[in-house]
Amino acid sequence: MLFQTIPVLRIFDVEKAKAFYLDFLGMKMDWEHRFGADYPVYMQVSRGELVFHLSEHSGDGSPGTKLFVNTADLDGVYQDIMSKGYRYCRPEISVAPWDSRVFEVVDPFSNRILFSEG
Repeated sequence: MLFQTIPVLRIFDVEKAKAFYLDFLGMKMDWEHRFGADYPVYMQVSRGELVFHLSEHSGDGSPGTKLFVNTADLDGVYQDIMSKGYRYCRPEISVAPWDSRVFEVVDPFSNRILFSEG
């Protein structure tokens, strides 16, 4: 049986979320939904098999969530996002206490994404 976990991350500003997830992390917008013109957004973004749901709805997640993302190409992901020149987040690769190379990015809503070589 195949499973896929899709985290729901709380956001507060759609434009800031798009600048971070689409422009900086290189994800693509899969879909976006609102119940009406002045309603909160719920959207899906992805990069390959990495999929996130981003929500402005108050009951969907808490700011400050931390995600752990394994990747076989840590250097490639790192070089790609660093080439974007996002001014609010400049991660560095380090070695975690469990001896894996990692880097962490923090979105504008304090959600943390730790990329790990694995």
